[in-house]
Amino acid sequence: MKSCQILLIDDEDDIRETLTTLLNMNGYTVTALPDGPSAIEEVKKEKYQMVITDLMLPEMNGIDIIKNIKEVDPDIQCIVITGYATVSTAVEAMKAGAFDYLMKPFNSSEIMMLIKRALEFQELHAENQQLKKNLESKYRFENLIGNSEGIKKVCSLIEKVAETDSTILILGESGTGKELVARTIHYNSHRKNRPLIPINCGAIPENLLESELFGHEKGAFTGASSTRIGRFELADSGSIFLDEIGEMSPALQVKLLRILQQREFERVGGTKTIKVDVRIIAATNIDLEKAVQIGKFREDLYYRINVIPIVIPPLRERIEDILLLAEYFLEYFNRTKKKSIKGFSQEAMNLLINYRWPGNIRELENLIERLVILKGDGIVYPEDLPDKVRIIRFEEGIIPLTIPDGGINLKDVVEEFENNLIVQALQKAQGVKNRAAQLLSLNRTTLVEKLKKKKLDYHINA
Repeated sequence: MKSCQILLIDDEDDIRETLTTLLNMNGYTVTALPDGPSAIEEVKKEKYQMVITDLMLPEMNGIDIIKNIKEVDPDIQCIVITGYATVSTAVEAMKAGAFDYLMKPFNSSEIMMLIKRALEFQELHAENQQLKKNLESKYRFENLIGNSEGIKKVCSLIEKVAETDSTILILGESGTGKELVARTIHYNSHRKNRPLIPINCGAIPENLLESELFGHEKGAFTGASSTRIGRFELADSGSIFLDEIGEMSPALQVKLLRILQQREFERVGGTKTIKVDVRIIAATNIDLEKAVQIGKFREDLYYRINVIPIVIPPLRERIEDILLLAEYFLEYFNRTKKKSIKGFSQEAMNLLINYRWPGNIRELENLIERLVILKGDGIVYPEDLPDKVRIIRFEEGIIPLTIPDGGINLKDVVEEFENNLIVQALQKAQGVKNRAAQLLSLNRTTLVEKLKKKKLDYHINA
């Protein structure tokens, strides 16, 4: 990073001249000033990436200069050069915001190396800050897409609990977005600048999960050639997301209960008690109350983690959100895959709305990604959708809206379609056959004959 502005502050003319020449030769633009007050005014007017200042200066010393400059621009890197450095002055300079200090006399390679390190650190810090901003932006509450009452309730609850340290239990089917909710909670809490450490308790074998969670000491078991820090230590001062907590073994449930109660544990094979400050966010797609009843999950642990339950509704109960999510994924994959699908036909939209989405949002996301890659541009029509989506479901029956590649049995489909319409009419008419016949534009006798022929099991009133 050579194209940067450096502000040099030293009251000795020869040092200012020598360093300016050296820095210019290495591609840096330099402004050299003899004192602190003029340097502070200069930083207010111009943007600098770095300040190099002598420690002992008239009017204002280097430490006070750094403090004042950092108030104007907290991101500027500062290096102190001095012939009078002691441990205490070095510590004081670092506390004031200096990146490092350099003892006089020094050679050109020393200061150039220090400048390089400081600018590299500045660049990494800027990238890190941008990543944090991106994460905060990505996990804003409004990014939980949906207008359905179910998702509005979830969003409202998340906003209320995010700033607390309470343990959260997220409940929902696979693919409903439990991890997204966990990340949204974390990145809207006071812990957002500390790590969120996720772990899927169902994806790691039981004999390895304990070490993953709590770490282990060297020699704790065969293959433990060095000490390893576990996920709870990594999450200290932040949050840990325990996905599929219902899959955790009873033995590990006991250790987890201790952390919830006392915020402490020992590594596998260790005797030293380790204390952690960590927020626990757990999630599961199983019914934990039933798991407690059959003895698979500890009752005391269940009540410890079930402080604030958040239930995410399945996508089939969020009909209003299906097209919103489909459009969001379409825009996202168009952008990331460099494709140009313009949208969905009305028939395709109807199919998306009528499909049950057993895999929930994850299934919808995968379907749209596949569509974008394979189709590439134009409008999405029913024939572009998978066979399983190109059907309308009535109760337990299914009616194709477009003919699948494998074809259909027309007689069976028509029969199924008619049966379902008759049942729907009877339901709407509360079993009164005269009213049901009117809804189907049939006379009563024809309806009765069809019911006898089809042997439909439905209570019919006169």
